[in-house]
Amino acid sequence: MNTTLIWAAAAALTLAACGRSEPAADAGVAEPSSRTLAASLDDNDDLDSLEAVVEAAGLQTVLEGVGPYTIFAPTDAAFTAVGGAPGEDEKAQGATLVRAHIVPGVVTRADISAALDRAADGKVTLRTMDDGVLTFTREGQTIRATAADGAAAALTGTETAASNGVIQPIDGVLVKGG
Repeated sequence: MNTTLIWAAAAALTLAACGRSEPAADAGVAEPSSRTLAASLDDNDDLDSLEAVVEAAGLQTVLEGVGPYTIFAPTDAAFTAVGGAPGEDEKAQGATLVRAHIVPGVVTRADISAALDRAADGKVTLRTMDDGVLTFTREGQTIRATAADGAAAALTGTETAASNGVIQPIDGVLVKGG
């Protein structure tokens, strides 16, 4: 396992255990709002498909809870590119898809970038809520996430800090066939 992952996870959990829910003032992230991840998804018009999947999978209450979580959130265009998001009748598939895009803790782009700067092999891994692994690399100024099955996406748009985590928009779906 990548030692960067272990240290990043330990740092995130330590900060969460200390009750620190706000990123450092110099982290380059907007101050978290009083709105939850669920409400922040609702506020973002480019994440309507993901919001619908979260609701259909019955995971909205999780994203209204304590957290913290980081959601690598496929945009509506990302879902369109793979033929659409799972529908309401595909609750299990939707829940699997959502869990494959969430990691515990608050992970900002600055955190990922700093970890990549320190990584000897140029890779950083994070474990998802479905026990999968996302591997992050840098291509120029672009940070890419790749799932174990090869599905990949670039971090895009603006991250959103919420009261219980952060939303990182991505331009792909990190589950093949998802």
